[in-house]
Amino acid sequence: MDSIFFQLLIFGILAALANILGGLILFPSKIHRNYKKSLKYLLALGAGFMLAVTFFEIIPKTILLWQKIHPEASQNLYPPMLLLLAGYLLTQFFEHTIAPHFHLGEEINSENIISTSSAYTGVGGLLIHTFFDGVSIAAASQIDMKIGLLVFIAVFLHKFPEGFTVGSMILAAGKGFREVLIATIIIGLTTLLGVLLFYFVGSRLGFSVAYALPLASGVTLYVAASDLIPEVNHHGGKRPLVSISVFAGVAIFFAIHFVVNQLMVL
Repeated sequence: MDSIFFQLLIFGILAALANILGGLILFPSKIHRNYKKSLKYLLALGAGFMLAVTFFEIIPKTILLWQKIHPEASQNLYPPMLLLLAGYLLTQFFEHTIAPHFHLGEEINSENIISTSSAYTGVGGLLIHTFFDGVSIAAASQIDMKIGLLVFIAVFLHKFPEGFTVGSMILAAGKGFREVLIATIIIGLTTLLGVLLFYFVGSRLGFSVAYALPLASGVTLYVAASDLIPEVNHHGGKRPLVSISVFAGVAIFFAIHFVVNQLMVL
């Protein structure tokens, strides 16, 4: 096994643990109250970071990789951009057609009790984009370890709120600790599965990084722009600090990007 595999394994495990902790934090009441207060800021940071990674790293690298692999059609960027759009629209389809959409952290209120089938359908919808979270990490890492690290951080920042959402839905359906733990473990393992499946199987099936990366970037763009930003606006209300946190997420991206570049030079 090479160093990329062990890096991906660590990334996948950490992302999975973040999902689980995000759900379990619902149970200690004091921690839950404090965490819920900071949830909107974490969402905003994650949204800004993911948008920056998508536009400044993933999409440019997708174009360069496509031009390298297909030099005869280097000016024709329709295929990778079509894959990016497909990733975006597929996420929209699964989240809002097959599965209902829930506002993060609101399902635990007594007036928002939902059916068991709705809760599990919601979890099923989340499984789609958690799987592609893993694919995104693996595809980016196989191009450049630096990009893989940045994509992992982008994914990791929304894993706690994601686990919180899953736990909220399960509790709102009248379930308890055991069911929340099982659901968050499944969500977390799906990200790890996306990492490992792409690493071991993707290339053998001819699903190369050149095709996987734009598809996964469409999913990432959707999560940032269509999931997290609306949630930030919904929870932030008229609080300017929440909106500023989005810009802080972008600033964190550039800071980490600078640090990583400096470390790679050494």
